[in-house]
Amino acid sequence: MLNVPKTKTNNPQIICGLLVFIIFASMFKRALSLRLKEYVGYFPCVVVIGPRQVGKTTLVKQYLLGQKKKNIYLDMELRTDFNKLLDPETYLSRYENLTVVIDEVQRNKSLFPVLRALIDRNRKNGRFILLGSAAPDLIRDSSESLAGRIGYIELFPLTVSEVEKKVSIENLWLKGGFPDALNGKIPTSVWMESFIRTYLEQDLPQLGFPADRHTANKLWSMLAHNHGGITNYTDLSKSTEISASTVKNYIRFLENAFLVRQLQPYFMNMKKRLVKAPKIYLRDSGILHHFLGIETADNLHGHIKMGASWEGFVIEQIAALMPPNLKLFFYRTHDGAELDLVIEKGGKPLAAIEIKYGSDVLASKGNIVAAKTLKTKMNFIITKDSDEYDTSSGFKVLGLKKFLTKHLPKF
Repeated sequence: MLNVPKTKTNNPQIICGLLVFIIFASMFKRALSLRLKEYVGYFPCVVVIGPRQVGKTTLVKQYLLGQKKKNIYLDMELRTDFNKLLDPETYLSRYENLTVVIDEVQRNKSLFPVLRALIDRNRKNGRFILLGSAAPDLIRDSSESLAGRIGYIELFPLTVSEVEKKVSIENLWLKGGFPDALNGKIPTSVWMESFIRTYLEQDLPQLGFPADRHTANKLWSMLAHNHGGITNYTDLSKSTEISASTVKNYIRFLENAFLVRQLQPYFMNMKKRLVKAPKIYLRDSGILHHFLGIETADNLHGHIKMGASWEGFVIEQIAALMPPNLKLFFYRTHDGAELDLVIEKGGKPLAAIEIKYGSDVLASKGNIVAAKTLKTKMNFIITKDSDEYDTSSGFKVLGLKKFLTKHLPKF
């Protein structure tokens, strides 16, 4: 059971709030629930990381509700909880037999060496669960202090399988996967405006992002308009009036904060004239659509970036559910051979994927050449909801949901 302090259980507002949480938490069952349970059994310390508002706290509290072991929950954004850990060794030593959950742990990075010492003194799995809004130095600090004692779980925005029967693929794609953007309590455009403004004015600066609000907003917006394209640091530099090297560092920061994805090109034959720059995507389609001024399905389907938006959406769905031993790339040569996605396993290309939304589901000559060059055993054309069938080109056509539920688990 989730342990609410006895001093608070008589407060009707607290009780009501807990009941509301339980009801809301049951709306979406997260695919990573099982992984969290497994990792708590494997490691003394488990870290759940991801962007703000993605559902990290909900995921962990759902897990705690089903556990018999007592726990204590601390939120580093609350001054009272932060003060409890001013002397972390003394405070945490009192709870050796409990699971200690520390939310927004990046606000107190001095904890990591203390946690290492406490774990080494009593090395039992599942002692600590840490939650962190991703920061570039969060993983580094925890890795240095807790190497061999820690397991990481990255929580993505909600996926197709997680919202099944509650939200359509079309609506998830339009609004994005942040739970509060989907629950309908606040208009999505209003929620997104508040979310982005909070990120720009509070969260990114607290995480150490060096750019001012105006520059960060302009860069984020420009990346949205370049979504699905090759990253051109020189062009971005000219538009933002900052150096190319600074633009590169800023993008790397946003990538480490799980707000953008740079999909790297796949290199196999260095003799070929390959595109070597990464492709850039905003990781949440709802944030992308907000920056593009897309509020309705009609807006989306009439927009020039619809195809690129669908491509990025599918990539994130795959990335969220694929096993940790797989890696994602794209493939493109200057001669026209290309693939939206290459899935690599063990250093070898395993699957070639082309992503299409419209009625034209045939593999292009460039797709076929690329698949033959990479010698992939599995080749797919993923659409929104096509029936599954094989084509003479060696590509299997199928809908996104079927790929995620039937084929991806086999990888």
